[in-house]
Amino acid sequence: MEKIEEQFANLHIVKSSSGTKEPTYLLGIDTSKTVQAGTENVAAVLCSNGSIRIYDKERLNVLREFSGYPGLLNGVRFANSCDSVYSACTDGTVKCWDARVVREKPVQLFKGYPSNIFISFDINCNDHIICAGTEKVDDDALLVFWDARMNSQDLSTTKDPLGAYSETHSDDVTQVRFHPSNPNMVVSGSSDGLVNVFDINVDNEEDALVTTCNSISSVSCIGWSGKGYKQIYCMTHDEGFYWWDLNHLDTDEPVTRLNIQDVREAVNMKEDSLDYLIGGLYHEKTDTLHVIGGTNTGRIHLMNCSTSGLTHVTSLQGGHAATVRSFCWNVQDDSLLTGGEDAQLLLWKPGAIEKTFTKKESMKIASSVHQRVRVHSNDSYKRRKKQ
Repeated sequence: MEKIEEQFANLHIVKSSSGTKEPTYLLGIDTSKTVQAGTENVAAVLCSNGSIRIYDKERLNVLREFSGYPGLLNGVRFANSCDSVYSACTDGTVKCWDARVVREKPVQLFKGYPSNIFISFDINCNDHIICAGTEKVDDDALLVFWDARMNSQDLSTTKDPLGAYSETHSDDVTQVRFHPSNPNMVVSGSSDGLVNVFDINVDNEEDALVTTCNSISSVSCIGWSGKGYKQIYCMTHDEGFYWWDLNHLDTDEPVTRLNIQDVREAVNMKEDSLDYLIGGLYHEKTDTLHVIGGTNTGRIHLMNCSTSGLTHVTSLQGGHAATVRSFCWNVQDDSLLTGGEDAQLLLWKPGAIEKTFTKKESMKIASSVHQRVRVHSNDSYKRRKKQ
């Protein structure tokens, strides 16, 4: 079997998105998990103007656009069994649209409690439960839950919460990720540095909390890895990386597999540089965890992850001209979608003939947008460099 590092090194750009009226940072990407004969394969992209654009995944043209106006959307996720696309909104709702229909209004609206501002969310693997994380308001930072199923007896498009967890985070809940195959397991990450694992099949919050891991810094990304997905990896806004093994919870073995406070100092990039982390990529067939990072000029780095550290393997270049914010790897055809601060969506495929196109310059965006997009911190890195 070809290793993912070989597949990654063999990628070339086959398509770049056509320009849109309003260029934006591309902050998140997810692709439809259902493939139907005679219908287009679509990708949903979260944009920094607070909207979600639906693209034809092969042609990369915009098919339709959904807005959370006057709220801003955070996160984008397709359902696992249909072409519903979800996003959390700062107006205190999670919205659901039909990605194949041009319709401004969401087909479902999941309402939070008064004063909720949602900044993270996920839907579980059987599409039954949605969980969203809030900004801290007063002393509350919540995980709110809904039943996502459509009820033929209740045709209402608006749903109220099933309940909420309120005791386990003390600051903004920045990340929520359900387990890939166990619908009852969910992990949350927060600006308080805590990463909490829950079994939501248990009645109350205290008993549902399986374990708490500490990244000691604001969490920017979390995900599941390992056989049976019993490991959790975590990235922080100051470019830390942490990896824990839940198999060791009831043993004398250490739960922490890897702890790197600043990957920019820890990874040997030889003649290149590593400015930030983008996300993780667990390859189920080879049981390997990989970490994706990049440079401020648009190069994308693939790193292997082991208990001895992160090792730079290969890089993609010649595509983006600025910070890369998002990626989505397609296991079926080994293709890669990437989006960045140059407003470009790029499709990479293995062994393909590289299409010629002009790199776009990085764009300047009004400062109000920066409050909503991920900010990579250079301060602590610069401080340590001076010492």
